[in-house]
Amino acid sequence: MFEKLLIANRGAIACRILRTLRELHVKGVAVYAEADAASLHIQQADEAYSLGEGAAAGTYLAVDKILAIAKASGATAIHPGYGFLSENAAFAQACENAGIAFIGPTPQQLRVFGLKHTARALAKQQQIPLLEGSELLDSLDAALLAAARVGYPVMLKSTAGGGGIGMRVCRNIAQLNESFEAVKRLGQNNFSDAGVFIEKYIEHARHLEVQVFGDGAGEVIALGVRDCSVQRRNQKVLEETPAPNLPEGMAEALCAAAITLAKAVNYRSAGTVEFIFDRADGRFYFLEVNTRLQVEHGVTEQVWGVDLVRWMVQLAAGKLPPLTSLVLNPQGHAIQARLYAEDPGRDFQPSPGLLTHVDFPVAEGLRIDTWVEAGCEIPPYFDPMIAKLITWAPTREQARLALHQALSDSQLYGVETNRDYLRQILLAAPFASGQPWTRCLEDLVYHADTVEVLSAGTQSSVQDYPGRLGYWAVGVPPSGPMDSRALRLGNRLLGNREGAAALEITMSGPLLRFNCAAVVAVTGADIALLLNDQPVPMNTALLIEAGSVLSLGTLAGAGARSYLCLRGGLQVPDYLGSKSTFTLGQFGGHGGRALRAGDVLHLLPLVDVNAGQQLRAEPLAQVRTLRVIYGPHGAPEYFQPEYIDTFFATQWEVHFNSSRTGVRLIGPKPVWARTDGGEAGLHPSNIHDNPYAIGAVDFTGDMPVILGPDGPSLGGFVCPVTVIEADLWQLGQLKAGDKLRFEPVDLKTARDLALKWDQLWAPGVPALQATRSHSNTEEMPSRASPLPHWPASPVVLDIGQEDTRLVARLAGDTHLLLEIGAPELDLVLRFRGHALMQALETRARHGVIDLTPGIRSLQVHYQPEQLPLADLLALISGEWTAVCATPNLQVPSRIVHLPLSWDDPACQLAIEKYMTTVRKDAPWCPSNLEFIRRINDLADLDAVRHSVFEASYLVMGLGDVYLGAPVATPLDPRHRLVTTKYNPARTWTAENSVGIGGAYLCVYGMEGPGGYQFVGRTLQMWNRYREVAAFDGKPWLLRFFDQIRFYPVSAEELVQIRRDFPLGRFALNIEDSVLNLADYQDFLAREAAGIDAFRAHQQQAFNAERERWIASGQAHFDSEEPPAPLGQDTPLKANEYSIDSHIAGNLWQVQVAAGERVAAGAVLVVLESMKMEIPLLAPFAGVVREIPVQPGSGIGAGQRVVVLERD
Repeated sequence: MFEKLLIANRGAIACRILRTLRELHVKGVAVYAEADAASLHIQQADEAYSLGEGAAAGTYLAVDKILAIAKASGATAIHPGYGFLSENAAFAQACENAGIAFIGPTPQQLRVFGLKHTARALAKQQQIPLLEGSELLDSLDAALLAAARVGYPVMLKSTAGGGGIGMRVCRNIAQLNESFEAVKRLGQNNFSDAGVFIEKYIEHARHLEVQVFGDGAGEVIALGVRDCSVQRRNQKVLEETPAPNLPEGMAEALCAAAITLAKAVNYRSAGTVEFIFDRADGRFYFLEVNTRLQVEHGVTEQVWGVDLVRWMVQLAAGKLPPLTSLVLNPQGHAIQARLYAEDPGRDFQPSPGLLTHVDFPVAEGLRIDTWVEAGCEIPPYFDPMIAKLITWAPTREQARLALHQALSDSQLYGVETNRDYLRQILLAAPFASGQPWTRCLEDLVYHADTVEVLSAGTQSSVQDYPGRLGYWAVGVPPSGPMDSRALRLGNRLLGNREGAAALEITMSGPLLRFNCAAVVAVTGADIALLLNDQPVPMNTALLIEAGSVLSLGTLAGAGARSYLCLRGGLQVPDYLGSKSTFTLGQFGGHGGRALRAGDVLHLLPLVDVNAGQQLRAEPLAQVRTLRVIYGPHGAPEYFQPEYIDTFFATQWEVHFNSSRTGVRLIGPKPVWARTDGGEAGLHPSNIHDNPYAIGAVDFTGDMPVILGPDGPSLGGFVCPVTVIEADLWQLGQLKAGDKLRFEPVDLKTARDLALKWDQLWAPGVPALQATRSHSNTEEMPSRASPLPHWPASPVVLDIGQEDTRLVARLAGDTHLLLEIGAPELDLVLRFRGHALMQALETRARHGVIDLTPGIRSLQVHYQPEQLPLADLLALISGEWTAVCATPNLQVPSRIVHLPLSWDDPACQLAIEKYMTTVRKDAPWCPSNLEFIRRINDLADLDAVRHSVFEASYLVMGLGDVYLGAPVATPLDPRHRLVTTKYNPARTWTAENSVGIGGAYLCVYGMEGPGGYQFVGRTLQMWNRYREVAAFDGKPWLLRFFDQIRFYPVSAEELVQIRRDFPLGRFALNIEDSVLNLADYQDFLAREAAGIDAFRAHQQQAFNAERERWIASGQAHFDSEEPPAPLGQDTPLKANEYSIDSHIAGNLWQVQVAAGERVAAGAVLVVLESMKMEIPLLAPFAGVVREIPVQPGSGIGAGQRVVVLERD
């Protein structure tokens, strides 16, 4: 038997062959195009080699590359699978010349049968009935003559074709004229042979085929007849065996003819003889021989109980017993469906893309041959087959119903598939009755419960309520609707459960075609709605007929987001328990991203067509009021008391750089109560990383940001107030330039507002007055004084002292922030916080939603009606006392060895971008490493490197900058490098960059902004879809109290590791260990003198660096370029119009020039606002007369950007 065998193929057949090789104990060598890098066949192979980038011609058809890999790997045999090189005689010959066994027929047999015209000649010689046809045709004129002789309709065929490629039915001269060159070209491109011929075409034909197997020495057996009549454009869709409803003796006659033909050439290996059966005259005609394993070989294997691949390999190795000795006993019936990435609703166009969800059923009699799992990309270059589903049962009817069930239970998302089309075929009369013919699908009318996205709008994403709860501790934000109230109202209007998935539309909406009837409602900010070009109202249940087009225009007036709710909800898979899209993390919703043109959304079949219900819309106030709970961080600890007064008295403006992650605000700079953040950083806003609540107003430096539903869970900034749950919806309706003020309320008021809205709203009744942002009713005693009074302190619990002190601070009406010990980095505090978290998890109290640890903190997200604050505080007090009384805490602490590319090119690129677009003169530029050296007063850059590679970094938090990203600190304080963070922050950081900020090291979980000083880059912390051993069944790699140890790799090595690791092809070294608190405290005591000396030296260097900044004027940097003051606009002449920006932002592009003529709807300029590109369009045709603005300048809402003279 062979030791190693190379599979010159991809996808399902490569995986299928590998399955047999494992049973034979033969090592499988896989080859792959780069587009197939995530395919299961690479994971399942013993070795895998890349064929490079591109389509088939340069990869799976590249004979020289494949033979070179076979030699290099030591493979002594090649199995070609089906398609590609499987019937290429020159390849088979090249294998034999190289001393490599070609697992298939001989090169001569491939030549005879591979060209259909020579196969016909052999069949004629063996007296097998043939359809009338022609020899090879060298010109269109010859083809026209042959067609006239045979009589229309004719089938024009590529002589080297297969898989339905290169076949056209021509019913007249015009169609033959049109098809001739196209079929030649298809043959040349797919099979390197442009030969074509003509054959008589039978209208009501069945496509029957016989599986043969020959030993190459004259013995041939036949394994029954398959029916492959269900075809679409000559491509098989369903196949079955035995062929149903054949006339008496027909199966035997077909098998005899097939054996005769194969014996005539001493056929070797597996092959298929194909016939056309004319239902009209009850006769069969020879079609062609496929000298390879067929796609549908599995149905024969299931019925006959054989393994054809095993036979092929054994025969090639000289190990197959005589065919006459094989005991064959066919039983039952098998049917195969080919599952393709294609859209039957759009003329079966291929649907390449990322599979975000794959779930195939497991059932008795069900066989699934596939190459995909979630996270696989269906490339655009190759056959779009995803899987073959094969059911076996004692009877055909049982097999048919079982296959229908298996398809129904197969869940795939990310690309469109023909799954529902296959289900409809199985139930349609031609197949159900067992009387299919090759064109029976032409009469099938496909029905799909789908909505097509014709254009996508600015940023339209799928969201559900309440979003993705329970993963805040590992840096997964809840996402969900930014205006949850509008989405919930829309769902209630339609009779949905309030959390059903809907579309969130920002600024401008999509254009949607409905392929089915639906009932929808649009809520939220006012947006123009047109149904089949006719205006329809918002806040109304609208019945949409199949075939209709719904247009959602541009938001008019106040607000930033609208919601399209659909009865039954959008059907997308759950990711970590929610359908919400987290675009930054690239998961959830539709493909983990905002919609784009060409997307297809799925609905449930509409049962209830009841429509017309309405909801009364409420206007948004000119100045919004956001009610808040004071805390967690206030005056006089962090802010001067007078600033808190100023904060509440100020009318804040929404900054253009606002988005779902957070709403930035423009207003008075804070007056701080301290000069810096101590150990946590140079800026007085800095604190040791602690968990945030959604709605917290955190001061990132001097600029406040209201944390949005896609915001980060951990951060090192103080938060003086937190928006109450009842008002969080308002964040979704804030856009650049809007004005707002904050109003403190107490907990009881906050909870009353949240509950009244939930309990009292009913269809047909306006939403509660109390939820109005501009309400001023007696329900709101908090509005009594013009300057609202804020409570003395957000602290609601303060127990213990020193390292057993626990302070509980209010963080809104549903979160409690617990802070432990002094504001310093002390692992003892983190140990106790972890023990408290575990104790609360063990208690599993109803009403606790999430427990999120920080460096010296723990945040409890709770539901106050299920677990009142007083009860929660009592529970915490009791557990804390027990934790502090435990003398010898210890925790599991794995040692995780991570590769680190020092000063990686991705880090250098981020620094370059920062210096170009954000800040040229920052002290940490152009080298972060030099800055780290200087601020820690180390001898040279090698000393920085030595510190990082020597340290054991203890993971104290996960999700610092999202998605399981660790915040860690060295166990040995002498390895702690202290730095300050970028101010202002970077706008771009490469995924998995490693940086140091304050005393912490962080690995960025994903691409995004950032402020830590770079040291290098490592491998992935998060794995979205695939099962990889190192991740232990979760998407996040690390756990609290893991120890990270870095080892050096080159940038090139890291590129390869980053490619292989998410695919399970790079083994991570992880050691189990335990960390004991008492042992650690002993270590600190023993080394105290050295540690103290190190810290003193470090502090001195830190202070010296800060003095240098002050002296050089670098200490303060104002990053905000104010919008240009609105100068006097030039007076407009007759017929000139001012085109004004409807929103504040940065001008990104000017796409027209003065004097240029533009059409109505042409893009004039593009603004960047709210993290989006927003085009301003010409409202009418005309000539551009003036452009008073420049790219890069700040633009205010209402500012003139173009003067247009109307035609």
